Amino acid sequence: MAPQDATMYWLSGRTRNDLFLLYCFTDTGRPSAELRAFVAERSARIGDLRVRARDVPGDLDYPSWVPCEFTADQFIEHALPTPDWVHLQAALGDVVDTGVDASVRPWRVHLFRGIVDAPGGADQALVAVLQMSHALADGRRAAEIARALFAEEGDATPNSVSGTPRSVVLPSRAMATAAAVLALPRLPIRMARTAVLGYRAFRAQQELAELTAAGELPPPGPDFPPSLVNHAVAEVDSAHRVRLIVCDAVSLRVPERTVTVVVLTAVSLALARYLEKRGGPVDKLGAQVPMALSDTAKSNAHNNYRSLSVDLSIDEPDLRARADKIAATMADRRLRAQHPLLTAQDRVTDVVPAPMLRRDIARYPLDTVPDSIAGHTVVSSVYRGPANLTFGGGPVRFTGGFPAIGSVMRLTHGVHGLGDTVTISLHADAAAIPDLDAYAELLRAALNEAAQGLK
Repeated sequence: MAPQDATMYWLSGRTRNDLFLLYCFTDTGRPSAELRAFVAERSARIGDLRVRARDVPGDLDYPSWVPCEFTADQFIEHALPTPDWVHLQAALGDVVDTGVDASVRPWRVHLFRGIVDAPGGADQALVAVLQMSHALADGRRAAEIARALFAEEGDATPNSVSGTPRSVVLPSRAMATAAAVLALPRLPIRMARTAVLGYRAFRAQQELAELTAAGELPPPGPDFPPSLVNHAVAEVDSAHRVRLIVCDAVSLRVPERTVTVVVLTAVSLALARYLEKRGGPVDKLGAQVPMALSDTAKSNAHNNYRSLSVDLSIDEPDLRARADKIAATMADRRLRAQHPLLTAQDRVTDVVPAPMLRRDIARYPLDTVPDSIAGHTVVSSVYRGPANLTFGGGPVRFTGGFPAIGSVMRLTHGVHGLGDTVTISLHADAAAIPDLDAYAELLRAALNEAAQGLK
């Protein structure tokens, strides 16, 4: 595993960080046993779905991906008290509060059948949720894996995830032990390289500061004081809740604006109003927006993105001007995030000895909220391609996803396009956001307000 992926793997032992990709299909009534057989057969042709993680004893080196076969417990069918949209969303809250053990199997499929009032059609719906270890993929790669799994037979063309991944090795347990032994003499070399690249990263940081001071590079994103949706809560009061807002893509399309900017503008309205109703208004609001990097930036990592800190400009009353500022901020953050000097800093992580990184992850304070944060919420936006997917003979209606919540981000937003639909998925800690339906209604109104006001 690349260090970035190992970080996600080791973090999963301390906090929930799995990916959850929801796809809603029309339910044709195909027997569940046939659906399980389809998943088993199709996943056998997808390299990233034929592996599991294997640790090196003592974490003396980074884990490896090793081959494994599909097992029946990777396909879970859930029975609802009433198969309707309300009960489905309640059950999804329980699902996203689970985690896979990538050393056993890094993915599984959850199935909900016969949903009577799901968006996108009058027929009963089949909802499939692909749960995946974050060590295996980031949002963009996960969408490629899901597309390979649910593509129609004629469209299941080879792609980056259909063959055997380059990182897969074939060690036995004895070979894993041998890997630990071989890692020992490499540790001093890795430490020396870390020191050398650490100095280069320090120089890169100085150069970044100089370019920024000279006005040749946009500054880094601002920090924000935490709000009511960021404070830590007692674990016993915590529960995961989700809601989905399914929209026609045309309703969110505005000339010269991206869907992401339209949604960010709506979030700026809804979250400010929600906090005000809760008695905790704020002067500034920010969002963390993951941005996919080019394939060449971190070619060995399955996780290949940076999180951009975006000021939502709630102090700007004019909606068009606010959207302009959000778009300009996004452009500045992207420009800085893609600068080669930041890649030089990343190279330090690439050579850090596994025991050092493992120790740092184990000690990182996940249960505290700092005095300043990079954003109050997450808005993760991924277009998942055309709506030419199928499962059990039923066409796909829409897709959604639920970015993980943590000690700081107690409310997250997924923005996922598929064909002519865009779904805004909400994932929240019920202790921090006890009235998620109230926030969802504010966001629905804000989406309409933003789309209309920006035209």
